[in-house]
Amino acid sequence: MEQEKKFESNEKPLLDLLNMATTGRLQLPDFQRGWVWDDNHIVSLLASISLSYPIGAVMTLRTGNPDVKFRPRLLEGVEVDGKPEPEFMLLDGQQRITSLFLALHSPKPVPTRDARGQEMHRHYYANIDACIDGSSDREVDGIVSVPEDRKVTTDFGRRVVLNLSSREAEIAAGHFPLDIVLDGSATMDWQMAYLINGLGEPSERLENWKRFAEEVIKPFTSYQVPAIELAKFTPKEAVCQVFEKVNTGGVSLTVFELLTAMFAASDFNLRENWNTRKRKFDEHPVLGHFSATDFLQVVTLLSTFEARARHIASGQEGERAPAVSCKRKDVLLLNLADYEKWAEVAEEAVLRAAQFLHSEHIFSARDLPYTTQLVPLSAIFAQLGHEADGYASSQQLRQWFWCGVFGEMYGGATETRFANDLQDVVAWIREGVSTPRTIEEAQFQDTRLLTLSTRNSAAYKGLYALQMLRGGRDFRTGQPIDVHAYFEHNIDVHHLFPKRWCTQKEIDSRIADSVVNKTAIDARTNRIIGGDAPSQYLERLEERYVKDPIELDAILQSHDVDSSALRRNDFRSFFKLRFERLVVQIEEAMGKPANRSAVLDESSLVA
Repeated sequence: MEQEKKFESNEKPLLDLLNMATTGRLQLPDFQRGWVWDDNHIVSLLASISLSYPIGAVMTLRTGNPDVKFRPRLLEGVEVDGKPEPEFMLLDGQQRITSLFLALHSPKPVPTRDARGQEMHRHYYANIDACIDGSSDREVDGIVSVPEDRKVTTDFGRRVVLNLSSREAEIAAGHFPLDIVLDGSATMDWQMAYLINGLGEPSERLENWKRFAEEVIKPFTSYQVPAIELAKFTPKEAVCQVFEKVNTGGVSLTVFELLTAMFAASDFNLRENWNTRKRKFDEHPVLGHFSATDFLQVVTLLSTFEARARHIASGQEGERAPAVSCKRKDVLLLNLADYEKWAEVAEEAVLRAAQFLHSEHIFSARDLPYTTQLVPLSAIFAQLGHEADGYASSQQLRQWFWCGVFGEMYGGATETRFANDLQDVVAWIREGVSTPRTIEEAQFQDTRLLTLSTRNSAAYKGLYALQMLRGGRDFRTGQPIDVHAYFEHNIDVHHLFPKRWCTQKEIDSRIADSVVNKTAIDARTNRIIGGDAPSQYLERLEERYVKDPIELDAILQSHDVDSSALRRNDFRSFFKLRFERLVVQIEEAMGKPANRSAVLDESSLVA
């Protein structure tokens, strides 16, 4: 069967596009995107059209699809009575078409910016002599940008070097106003004035005008813009995907932006609604990277979970039940009623997820192993409600969470895992059915510890949190590293055997920088450690702060550090013992054994 065509590609006269904008037949979906191009871009755009150069295609969507209904808005500068219903939505080409409308179709000055980003208003002219001079650069000399008062000055405004403030001044200077180039009657009036009152001999003026009309005015009036028209019944997800692939304005259209425009058609301001919720989320630093799209995925998971449960409860065939999902196409199918039903529930669940992370000693967004894991975690809390409060339930959630972290399960395409996690974990906790797939599939290879050296790794962040969770105490103060210490004392991960010492002892940097040789320490303690041997900095800590060597040993042991090896500067013994303890720590968190190598390669442990 022949597939239905989703778009048409042809050319549209520039004049027709601008006239459609003038009457409101062509409008923008209200994505709240700015249109402004800087002055240099507009000059270049006008020069390209005057030379019949390509300026890129525009993309429109024919309106009338009830599933893709946006709140429309007129192009910048368009003034029309009433609220006309658009026939087409301009999806790509907004900046070009708006700039051309204002420069060519409006007598008002064009709001734009200079190269430094400063706002200004300009009018645009074609310098007749420069345009017909074959040796001149059309973009540099032919198209002229002038201030709002149409006077170009020097000496800080004291001397006027180009005055275009009246028709007579334009004629005298030989500068044609481009805001009338598409108006045949106005162009004819200007032409007659130029031929009668222009400078030079009448025959020379006539010859110049003929060339100018042929080489500049005609390209504008006959210019054809390549246009792609999406069919009326193009699905929402296709509109979003196509826009992202071809958009040349530099502003990516997310599902949030698309839903914002569609919900606006029902007088619901999704952006304002999200911003209200985001202010609550911003009170928790661990939610710092949680985005509007993440929130919509949570809502979509809850909506599709309910739809599936309702279908199955009705006695219909399970295999035909709608899927639990939060892929982009599913988020785009979210209707306003479902959003309003689940948004409050989702918000409360996200805040509960933040509390859960705090209980695991993950306090900031930069230390959260996977921001993506917040999506299924929040959805699970929303579905379980108070069922998640019990000790047994919380331990099951912990196992699932840490399997996701140390199994590094959320680094790629994750939407399918989100849906599986929601269904698996809820059924596991609520009904005691089979173990979630994320737990079953998670594997940790012990030698992975040797490659964990920066926050780029989720498992690295996970070990950092576990070290604090297991009661790691600060070397200097002896206080447990809780949320208050974390923020007040600038807790971070630092070397136990300092990097400088390791370099001097020729220890492989891969080994020295691995997470095995690092732990959570506050900034001041790290300065005390410096680059000295452990025996030296431990002596300083003992003399100045801790006093009791037995207590200092206990503090070190709270970090799974063998104190005697550290005091002897015995890197080999320290590393082997701590390596094993960290593997055991991970196994306890995951609730399953790690994959262990037969022998740890000791070739680099030479100290």
